[in-house]
Amino acid sequence: MTYHHIDPEELPETEDYPCDRRGISDAAELLALHAATYEMAPGEQLPRTYHYHKQREELFYVVSGTVHVETPEGEFVVGAGEVFVAEPESPHRAFIPEDADETARVLGVGAPRADMALPYDP
Repeated sequence: MTYHHIDPEELPETEDYPCDRRGISDAAELLALHAATYEMAPGEQLPRTYHYHKQREELFYVVSGTVHVETPEGEFVVGAGEVFVAEPESPHRAFIPEDADETARVLGVGAPRADMALPYDP
């Protein structure tokens, strides 16, 4: 049996990322599940690009603050304690508006892990 007890604050930030991202799945050597924490300031976004996945289901749990999620169907506003789910083939981009007053913390999980993000150009 193998267990991991991880404090995301002690993990290194992901380089060249548009916000503070800490890779839990990397630290725990997870093979099937993508997991990371994100801290976004006003004007920052969670993904590198507006994107979708062929197979990955993604879930974003907003720990604190408010996150906006742009989709082709409109913009969702997700508050602390709420969850946003993007099913496969569903374009999305999570961000904090430039004029927001607070940062946001998010736990993001998705599976399968190896399903890379594909850019979406509306």
